[in-house]
Amino acid sequence: MSDTPLLDELEKGPWPSFVKEIKMAAKNSAMSQDLLDLLEKSYRDKIGYWKHGGIVGVMGYGGGVIGRYVAIPEQYPNVRHFHTIRVNQPAGWYYSTDALRAICDMWDEHGSGLTNMHGSTGDLVLLGTTTEELEPIFDELIKLEFDIGGSGSDVRTPSCCLGKSRCEWACFDTMEVCHKITMQYQDELHRPAFPYKWKFKFSGCPNDCVAAIARADISFIGTWRDDIQQDDAAVAEYAKTLNILRDVVERCPSRCMEWNGDKLTIDNDNCVHCMHCINAMPKALAPGKDRGCSILMGAKAPIIEGAMLSSMMIPFVKIDEEEDYEAVCEIVEEIWDIWSDEGKNRERIGEFIERVGKSNFLEAIGLEPIPEMVAHPRDNPYIFFEQEED
Repeated sequence: MSDTPLLDELEKGPWPSFVKEIKMAAKNSAMSQDLLDLLEKSYRDKIGYWKHGGIVGVMGYGGGVIGRYVAIPEQYPNVRHFHTIRVNQPAGWYYSTDALRAICDMWDEHGSGLTNMHGSTGDLVLLGTTTEELEPIFDELIKLEFDIGGSGSDVRTPSCCLGKSRCEWACFDTMEVCHKITMQYQDELHRPAFPYKWKFKFSGCPNDCVAAIARADISFIGTWRDDIQQDDAAVAEYAKTLNILRDVVERCPSRCMEWNGDKLTIDNDNCVHCMHCINAMPKALAPGKDRGCSILMGAKAPIIEGAMLSSMMIPFVKIDEEEDYEAVCEIVEEIWDIWSDEGKNRERIGEFIERVGKSNFLEAIGLEPIPEMVAHPRDNPYIFFEQEED
């Protein structure tokens, strides 16, 4: 093992370290050993030695493989290529141990042995292989009934929380919808044709366990449109050990709750479905019975225009019903048509909406504006409404 004093510092402390994992892989992989040495040199020289040398992939696919090349291959020949492969993960990230062992065995044979479980898109990421190994890896993945995921200016691999399979708060079947979207948009996932990336993410309730509202171009967030289910006897039990006024009522963002010491009252018309009270008293409160999802759009990380959170587009839809699912897909495809025609290179849909204006965008996709779309009401006196034509 090489001498890596700077990297050794990252193994200290209470938290897991990626350095420890690379060192473990380096015992059996020359590629991982060179990666370790290269990383130590980068830390020492304060220079990144990676470059993007072009597009690589597998036959018939334009996405799924991220090309990586080292700038000094003569010093580190085993990482002259260090391509990353995204594997389309199962909905809810459910794997059998046999499936995981098969993928790891394949990766030990054809790559560095290093993985990322999971990337920010959601994929199982295989870190580090050569151009010559891409087709054999793809062939092996197909035999294992896995496909590669999205990369580049395409639909990125859709991801979801585990939804109704294990969570009592799930308001729609996230895994079913995620699977249907993944199957329906195979061409858009594998063959980049958009101005930039497009991410679908599905969270079963407003807790948003896949952080869709902060990361997805289109977010499906489970919600309900009737009253919160309330068990007064269970609330009374919580009152014995929980300061309901301080820890629940006064932390409600819309101040829609009252507690008189004996009775909890909820003004459901003003509830914003933040889930705080339900999280605090899960045996006493639950989402309503009339469940579906909200659809939001426009989130992204801070690359060009800065970080953006999603904006409301459709407050409620029962996505589990086939006709509603098809209607949502029609809106998605209408957005793609407008965005592909008018969007700039590397412009996410949120940036596109901000540039053209939400009113123009809604008119182009045929969606009626509603009050829920307004993030900051009455803050601009220079708003003009067009006279409806006869």
